Amino acid sequence: MSNTPNIEPEFIKRAEAIILENLSNEQFGVSELADAMNMSRSNLLRKIKKQTEHSASQFIRQVRLQKGMGLLQETSLTVSEISYQVGFGSTSYFIKCFREQYGYPPGEVGRGSLEEDMEQEDVSSNFLKQYQWKIITALSLVVIVSSLFLFSKKDAESVVELEKTIAVLPFKNESSDSTNLYFVNGLMESALGNLQKIEDLRVISRTSVEKYRNTEKGIAEIAEELNVNYLVEGSGQRVGNQVLLSIQLIEASSDRPIWGEQYSREVGDIFALQNEVAQKIAAAIEAVVTPAELEQIEKRPTANLVAYDYYLQALGPYYAETNEGWEKAIPLFEKAIENDPQFALAFAYISISYYQLDKVQNQKQYMQQINSYADKALLYDSKSDVSLIAKALYYMYIGEYRLALPHLEKALEYNPNSSAVVAVLSILYGSYLPDTAKHLKYALMRVQLDIAANDPTTKSYIYLELSNALIQTGFIEEALTHINKSLDFDPKNYYAPYLKTLILFAKDRNIEQTTKLLEQEWQKDTTRLDILQDVANFHYYQEDYDNAFFYFEKFVQAKEKGGLNSYPHEDIKIGVVYEKMGLDEEAADYFKAYEDYCEINQSIYKSASMAVKYAHEGKYNQAIEQLDIFASQVNYQYWILIFMQLDPIMKPLKNHPGFNETMQKIKDRFWENQAKLRKSLEEQGLI
Repeated sequence: MSNTPNIEPEFIKRAEAIILENLSNEQFGVSELADAMNMSRSNLLRKIKKQTEHSASQFIRQVRLQKGMGLLQETSLTVSEISYQVGFGSTSYFIKCFREQYGYPPGEVGRGSLEEDMEQEDVSSNFLKQYQWKIITALSLVVIVSSLFLFSKKDAESVVELEKTIAVLPFKNESSDSTNLYFVNGLMESALGNLQKIEDLRVISRTSVEKYRNTEKGIAEIAEELNVNYLVEGSGQRVGNQVLLSIQLIEASSDRPIWGEQYSREVGDIFALQNEVAQKIAAAIEAVVTPAELEQIEKRPTANLVAYDYYLQALGPYYAETNEGWEKAIPLFEKAIENDPQFALAFAYISISYYQLDKVQNQKQYMQQINSYADKALLYDSKSDVSLIAKALYYMYIGEYRLALPHLEKALEYNPNSSAVVAVLSILYGSYLPDTAKHLKYALMRVQLDIAANDPTTKSYIYLELSNALIQTGFIEEALTHINKSLDFDPKNYYAPYLKTLILFAKDRNIEQTTKLLEQEWQKDTTRLDILQDVANFHYYQEDYDNAFFYFEKFVQAKEKGGLNSYPHEDIKIGVVYEKMGLDEEAADYFKAYEDYCEINQSIYKSASMAVKYAHEGKYNQAIEQLDIFASQVNYQYWILIFMQLDPIMKPLKNHPGFNETMQKIKDRFWENQAKLRKSLEEQGLI
């Protein structure tokens, strides 16, 4: 007995050391710690609870936060960088946990005399020290009290907002008949779908929770991984005409149910049951449910239970997201329609299934089915987010991206937590209808809703998309943080190393080093046109025309061989390089091609493209006029600030009396809009 007190501290020290060894791995949780310490989860949980009076998840989080505090005090790293280094997948969640641990946000560490007296002060004195500079400069006691009250109110509101985060875990099938699994899954899908319609909640996607179907992880650990404060657990079975459902809402911080109920209803009452569950969960969390949202929740998908049963059977293979799955789901959805010819959801899912089949097989053989079923879905329910998604995908299928937008935005209005809609909007605004602000907004939303996507590769590409959106809007450090996350989840990510090279250039502006890195990346796969054109460009920016010609020639040959018309905005650079090499006729063709591109260009970059054209032609006044027009645009990419200054074509413009002033206007406009964007995203709880 006398040795017991010495054993436990050694155990905690060892646990801390292992956590610190795996600090940056956000996936390192209780199970991983138990494995590393060669003990069972239950034994680990018991020993940590006995020694620290914390759960194992809380203990791990505390070690991460303590290291975060040390880094904040000892380094100049940003909060975002540190949150990543200490294993938090979300900066906002790191800030929340840090505030709960220390009583103030991480951004305030090191200001005033806080750093000197950190360990001696309690939470209240920390708060006062944090804001002592306000007290010194205050004009009156009234101003001081008002300022503190307003800050406290704002802080409380942000906590309330964060508390309304929820995940619906896969329900357990308690039926002796395993074939009833689809019905129990349907109960879970309905609970999830109804909660997603409430804008006052942030509801984690189905994809993210599916991985916990057979998990042994505890509530606190799952909640931490998903970055939510509440979890819904359920189990059900169908016995003849009876539905038995047991469901509970669990508060993650205390690991206790705050609402729960057991139901025994007839199958005919299934829709009323599903609606009641959603409303009671929302009430328990004190979420605001608008009349419009309540109308959507209470809407019955069909009055025909046979049709509904076929529909539920179809969802399993549909969500498998394979050709075989979609091919199996379609006839089941069709059976549902046979029993209810006005079943909007069934029509919508058939349309989407055909779209997915054509997208994967790339045969373009189902255009009529995609459009026809989407139209019928909208005819029978124009306020269904799934109906609207189906029609939007049809427009994307035929390349009418602008026509897809209103359908997607309306779908998000009816289902504010739709990760599918958010993902498509992020891609549209990133690639097809460029808008950097909206691209970043939806990329951030996707990370929130798909924070725990099923596999590391998917997660890697989600972070890649976010990193791309961040660098386009000038958030360099944040972009670097998230591209590193992308590579951590999948070091073989096809695009991440290329993007990281460009982000590092934006940070360091080392053009020689970047050129070498791009060449090395291209050598890994010489079919990559995206990298090849940038290798050529970087030689061109350095006026290294021999090497630029070498790579541009390969670029041109690859385009001609593939019959491609990609990167038309590069034609003027190719023309300049060919002209430098004495290939005047070929150069003239590229100058004409660029002129044609400028004429048909309808993007926000048209005036910038025209400025380059006029600068090349020696029409400097007209070039400045076009730059002045471009200075009035918003939401353009950060790259334009960098590469316009490097372009040799623009070099003569620098002697024009209006050039510096106009370029300063473009820069000021960009950073002003970035500040507004940051504020807007903060208000929406996205950063």
